[in-house]
Amino acid sequence: MLALKTVDLRNDFGRISEIINSGERVLIAQPQNQNLVVLSERDYNELEKAKRNAEYLEKIDRSVRQFEEGRVVVKTMEELEEMAK
Repeated sequence: MLALKTVDLRNDFGRISEIINSGERVLIAQPQNQNLVVLSERDYNELEKAKRNAEYLEKIDRSVRQFEEGRVVVKTMEELEEMAK
């Protein structure tokens, strides 16, 4: 990860944009340690997808735990079809 000051980003945005689009992440140092990380849209989308997948897997894990604990509701197909109306 490349670390820069805000002034560096401002002064050389074009070159830094190329670096970011090549897959490098850039840390922008801010006062009081309120730093920023700049990444490409492609990398951002990959992170968001990984987050959604982790959330989905957690739901599956929670469902498995509920099943193992016997916290289930049994319905016949007819009951399910009636619920869908």
